[in-house]
Amino acid sequence: MASRKRVHGDTDTQDGVKAAQKQPKADGNEHVAAVILARGGSKGIPLKNIKMLAGVPLIGWVLRAAVDTGRFNSVWVSTDHDEIEKVAKSWGAKVHRRSPEVSKDSSTSLDTLREFAMLNPEVDVICNIQATAPCLQPKHVEEALDMITKQGFDSVFSVVRRHQFRWQEVKKGSNDLTKALNLDPANRPRRQDWDGELCENGSFYFTRKELLLKKGLLQGGKVAYYEMLPEYSVDIDVDIDWPVAEQRVLRYGYFGPSKPEVVQLMFCNVSGCLTDGRMFLSASGEEMVSINTKDTVGIRMLQKEGMKVILLTSSKDPVVQSLADKVAERTGCHVVKVGEEPQKDLEKTLKEEKLDWKDVAYMGTDEPDVRCLNLAGLSAVPADAPMVAVQASKYTCHTAGGLGAVREFAEHILLQKIKAKSQMID
Repeated sequence: MASRKRVHGDTDTQDGVKAAQKQPKADGNEHVAAVILARGGSKGIPLKNIKMLAGVPLIGWVLRAAVDTGRFNSVWVSTDHDEIEKVAKSWGAKVHRRSPEVSKDSSTSLDTLREFAMLNPEVDVICNIQATAPCLQPKHVEEALDMITKQGFDSVFSVVRRHQFRWQEVKKGSNDLTKALNLDPANRPRRQDWDGELCENGSFYFTRKELLLKKGLLQGGKVAYYEMLPEYSVDIDVDIDWPVAEQRVLRYGYFGPSKPEVVQLMFCNVSGCLTDGRMFLSASGEEMVSINTKDTVGIRMLQKEGMKVILLTSSKDPVVQSLADKVAERTGCHVVKVGEEPQKDLEKTLKEEKLDWKDVAYMGTDEPDVRCLNLAGLSAVPADAPMVAVQASKYTCHTAGGLGAVREFAEHILLQKIKAKSQMID
């Protein structure tokens, strides 16, 4: 079971939210908005909300999940930063450009959401999705939204079940003794004999606009919780660092409505992917380029798993052509020359291999590769690729061309194969 839903409490009289206000409008056309808060001034990790996580901007993971639900009338990112605004729009979100008054270090989420609600009076229900919850799935927000629109709750928030024994804190220098807060030390329960406790995991908070504006509450009225399994409860702000988060996201993140692509062939540009773009001259005037042995190992890793790797070169670059021939000799790769429109040149190869674009991985570096990056089942660019290529690719490497980027993409491809196999088992 992916989740559980429970009523947390009913405080209608306390909040003064009338029953009539809680029910969907007669025509069933309530405006439900998803709002992701993404201020630019992160103290821990600069511009954390758009930092690449497993090849996708952090905020992109939750935006993809929100958009793909098809249940939101609008999806927004609330920000004060130009770069975050660009990323938000590229992922299909509208932008609430928050005012300076709610962009301070001391500003709260409630301050920003209240401002959003006042500026968008057509909105009836707000779902505040946290940008730091990259394993959120569409089904989580869909089921929680049903609790609002179909079951009549005023607010619903996500929780996770924790099996952790808590003890009272003792301040340094105090003579007080600690004591157990949620267990009897003389009768410590086994994990299987204890239900644990429900803790907010911060993934999302649904609330009706009236509750937010009139009472300043995200959780109130007829309130319920939505339980998510621990594997989906990743909070980068709290309990996980970036490399660990990437591994979790590759296993449990939402990659789109289809299953992870299991590719059979990889096209890889030599220039800019296997090389770093620099040209060396020997004392005798001979031109030379270098490659990283990590990348050739990455190619062999793919070949070991039965994948064919084809190196792409340009007839205009004889030095790179010579390098490609050497790499091909060492690794057994094929080499194909492409022109200014690689897609057209590679269609013949795909036909010969009896494959579609969804069956291949493509690694490119610049504008001529954009079409192929878009078409391929998996695609990547090195970290130093221009923005036009980054926006077209499905994965952006942490490493630059010639410094292990091909190896990194190879590992990503193999992880996707593992993910696909695990989903077949599930």
